[in-house]
Amino acid sequence: MKETVSLLIMAGGASSRMKRSLKDSSITEELKKQAQAVHKSLIPLGVNQRPLLYYLINNAVAVGYTNIYLITSPENKAFHDQLAYWKQRQIFGDVNIRFASQHVPSDREKPLGTADAVEQALEQYPELQKTQFTVCNGDNLYSSAVFQRLKEPRKAPHALISYARSGLNFPDERIAKFAVMDIDSEGFLKNIIEKPAASEVEQYKDTTGEIRVSMNIFSFDGALLYPYLKSCPIHPERNEKELPEALRLMNSADPQKTICIPVKEHLPDLTSAEDISKFEVE
Repeated sequence: MKETVSLLIMAGGASSRMKRSLKDSSITEELKKQAQAVHKSLIPLGVNQRPLLYYLINNAVAVGYTNIYLITSPENKAFHDQLAYWKQRQIFGDVNIRFASQHVPSDREKPLGTADAVEQALEQYPELQKTQFTVCNGDNLYSSAVFQRLKEPRKAPHALISYARSGLNFPDERIAKFAVMDIDSEGFLKNIIEKPAASEVEQYKDTTGEIRVSMNIFSFDGALLYPYLKSCPIHPERNEKELPEALRLMNSADPQKTICIPVKEHLPDLTSAEDISKFEVE
């Protein structure tokens, strides 16, 4: 099994939850204006005022990813301007950074979801259907160590990071919304359970006694995943095709092909406006 060198970053959402939270946020008016104007992964952060997307790509490039695919909306000029700025200054050297556009269906106002985002990327870049790749959110700062774990050769065609819930430094109300992972004794994924009731969570502890949650960072074999992206149903409540659901369907049809890689560390993210001022980056 070859080492993974391609990374898909999903940044095509409307950042609506973040933008809704700006009104009641305690951050400065200037920062509110910046956050309102761009996708949340492009909001300037930290002392050096670099966007989260810079740190995310930097962490992946540091461990050997050489092909980066940014999945964005077709009309998102801010991403193209940012990439042109980096290319002009050779920020990421010879790393190949390309765009995949997530087009919105004519009968919708918003994108069709994360499974649709990856499906469209694989159709625009068919080479991804013949290789392994990592895919992650554009509003989480995954560490270089996590990217390294997913690019290494392994015993299964698919993998995902299983974060120890005890290592995530989030408020309880946010953690309660995370998907819990059911993992067998050999480390293979059995199921992903969305927002389980508090009374049910304890039954999903792994062999180390940890409750493991998915933070939407995966590694897939493109050829095996693609049919399940195509057939993924639209969620009845959220009205989107979701990548975890495509994974669940694939795992149900072909079990013990997705290995869960345990990690215990915090994962900085930009869920709400208050997260902007708390982001600790150099």
